[in-house]
Amino acid sequence: MTFWSTLLFIPLALYSKRRELSIPELTSFPKITVIVPAYNEEKVIERTIQALIDTKYPDKEIVVVDDGSKDKTFEIMSKYKKQAKILQKTNGGKASAINFGLAYSTGEIIVIVDADTIIGHDSLIHLAKGFSVDKNVAAVAGNIKVRNRKNWLTWCQAIEYVGGIQIARRALDVFGAISVVPGALGAFRRSVLEEIGSYHKDTLVEDFDVTLKILKTKLVIAGSTNSTAYTEAPESLKSLYKQRKRWYAGNLQVFARHSDALTNPRFGILQRFVFPYMVFSSCIMPFVGFITLGGAIYSAVSGGGLFVLEMFAIFLALQCLQVSLAVRLDNEDPRLIPYGIFLVTGFKQIMDLFLIGAVFEHLFKKDITWTSADRIGI
Repeated sequence: MTFWSTLLFIPLALYSKRRELSIPELTSFPKITVIVPAYNEEKVIERTIQALIDTKYPDKEIVVVDDGSKDKTFEIMSKYKKQAKILQKTNGGKASAINFGLAYSTGEIIVIVDADTIIGHDSLIHLAKGFSVDKNVAAVAGNIKVRNRKNWLTWCQAIEYVGGIQIARRALDVFGAISVVPGALGAFRRSVLEEIGSYHKDTLVEDFDVTLKILKTKLVIAGSTNSTAYTEAPESLKSLYKQRKRWYAGNLQVFARHSDALTNPRFGILQRFVFPYMVFSSCIMPFVGFITLGGAIYSAVSGGGLFVLEMFAIFLALQCLQVSLAVRLDNEDPRLIPYGIFLVTGFKQIMDLFLIGAVFEHLFKKDITWTSADRIGI
């Protein structure tokens, strides 16, 4: 399965890279509204707002929404009243904060940025370029990077992001069917958000939910790897677990909410490829991974140790070559390449355990609450 997915995704990723390089420069600049939902973000919100102010774009509007924070988030935000619309509401969750900000926005393109995210100087320009290619482009996903590369765990997350975006996401980009427009940096046509009903409040991963609603309309979701955003990654296993528990549990919520996308052929590429691929990757592959690991251990103790080592070496080589390509496509730090080993062993098993735990919690209908990683404030 790994071999065939690699054989399929790599040429598609290369084609996506070539196609992105051919996009012409903008001749007109549609108005962009950037919405930043924030809840208890006193450690990070100031740098996020300042980065947005410094970002180059001739016609932008910044809307920052305090979702009933209990710390000094609103006090810090208020210092930027001259450069941004500073709003405050009672706590209702991230989706409600985004929808609240939408009501006060005037841009033709709506960009969502997480409160712990620092976007690149040219990111808004590249997002706008993504819409200029085709009138059917409904959303453009930004390129998310880990900025706090401090220990083994954060470096593994950094290569996870780079590999996922530069290979798998680029492959989906060829079909105009990127599966998630990330909440850290994603752009939408305002008219599309209004048509599909904006963000839904009853899910833990509102970005995944709104993406699937768009894909169901058969509109195009593109990606821009030149539109960069730098986010904080959890630095401890406890904090990583809190983040991934919400992500994975929320994904399963959305799978159940949009289960008709698995069987209804009117959803096109979403039904034929994207949705089955996501369900398989999230719900089946973690179990397959541990079954394979168990089989390898049994084979080794039964006298097949050499064969197991040979297969393990092939997998490591394949993964490192794929990671090397991803790093090259993204002009990233070559020091990331050795960490590709841990996408086969070590980090991968930790993520699989988190996924399996989320599957069982979903099956047993355990109550799911909002959990997020601890902010560091870099």
